[in-house]
Amino acid sequence: MTVTPVMNTTSNKVILVDDNETRRLSLQDSLSFLKVPHEALTFVDFLQGKQSNHHFSVALIGECSLPLSLNKLIQFIHDNYQDTPVCLLESWNEREKLTQSSKKQLLRILTDKLDDGILTDILHEAQIYQTVRGRLSNRRNYQFPLLIGESAALDELKLCMSKVVDREVNVLITGESGTGKELVARSLHNLSARAKQPFVPVNCGAIPPELLESELFGHEKGAFTGAVSSRAGRFELADNGTLFLDEIGDMPLPMQVKILRVLQDRSFERVGGTKTIKVDVRIVAATHRNLEEMVAANDFREDLFYRLNVYPIEVPPLRERKSDISLLLQHFAERASEQGLGRLKFHLSAIDSLERHSWDGNVRELLNLIERLAIMYPDGVVGVTELPKKCRHVSEPDPSRYQVQSDMNLEGDHDFISVLADTQLTTNIAMLELPDQGFDLKAYIEKVETSLIKQALLKSNQVVARAATILSIRRTTLVEKMRKYGIQRT
Repeated sequence: MTVTPVMNTTSNKVILVDDNETRRLSLQDSLSFLKVPHEALTFVDFLQGKQSNHHFSVALIGECSLPLSLNKLIQFIHDNYQDTPVCLLESWNEREKLTQSSKKQLLRILTDKLDDGILTDILHEAQIYQTVRGRLSNRRNYQFPLLIGESAALDELKLCMSKVVDREVNVLITGESGTGKELVARSLHNLSARAKQPFVPVNCGAIPPELLESELFGHEKGAFTGAVSSRAGRFELADNGTLFLDEIGDMPLPMQVKILRVLQDRSFERVGGTKTIKVDVRIVAATHRNLEEMVAANDFREDLFYRLNVYPIEVPPLRERKSDISLLLQHFAERASEQGLGRLKFHLSAIDSLERHSWDGNVRELLNLIERLAIMYPDGVVGVTELPKKCRHVSEPDPSRYQVQSDMNLEGDHDFISVLADTQLTTNIAMLELPDQGFDLKAYIEKVETSLIKQALLKSNQVVARAATILSIRRTTLVEKMRKYGIQRT
């Protein structure tokens, strides 16, 4: 994902420290010509802290008349100006003695005369340096607790979001279905100045076209059949807050015209009304569609697209942040437990298998899977075999532990099917004749049961579950009979 740096005027300010007065004045003229805010100081004034602020994009360091080592100078800049990179206007002694942190902060050493082209290039390099080095502080300032994960792709997303949290501009969130675009919108709202005001979501694709206008703008009593009273729309409900227009790509063209007017004028009329209503809302839109292609096909208004796409944010699919899957599993398992579905645990092999899955449905597919597994195995441990077949991308590491389960499945086991189909027992029973003097039926039945159970155990290699299947009884029933007759597996 490409992140466009957003730099404010303060961070573009340059500090020039040079005891060479001629060069200092010349560079001041160049900076003024390029309209770059700057401060120019001697080393004495600089070390005494006589600059007006401590926020600079780059420090241009020239000739020093004081007995100061380069390492101590860069350390001083680091301690007082944090991520400000250093550009040396001339060679300094003791460069080979610089610490690793000082070397990282040293942007470049000029060997040519500083002209406007080189100066512009330095400013651009410093801007990139600040952007890269500023990622950690941005993540510290904006935690975005709704977004679970620590992958590089998610870090890029958070960095992109952090630059627009406090800016009153329209945002367009793009990404595949199920990636969590609404969570991104809620996160932007929760950390903005509007956080205490309403966050109002609208799924533009889920509302019938004939009802969408009333849903967004409200209606007056009697505006149409069924309008028995006046009703405020989503724009009014979101006043002073954030309106989230989800699946904006599914909005009909006639409604796009009306939305465009609200974005331009921040005003509208209810359906059936004549009073103009003013609103102050921040618009955050989202779609899984390619709006640029829709614009080219005349399926989406170009002017509305550019109104919405002031600041684009692309949410990465789950397959690009697979290192986050283990954290998501833990988070969703805890949520399932809080919902009373039971707390799941995952075998390492199962996590490995899930990390190899393509996740076409993204985070929503993963959440759906966790809820299903929590219902099937409440408070249980999920291994590879417990996963759906489409999610099994590694072999079961210990298939022997599933011996009993596999023994219950006789499908394709021709030896045992032939035993079940054997008619010999039926034939022998039909040939029995009751003696004239009678006999002990209970003892005879016990003798027959004992003999058949032993034969079944022998044919099943002493596996009780298979023996029970051969005898067409429950495993628990067979265990009780074995206990009753004192039968032990050999």
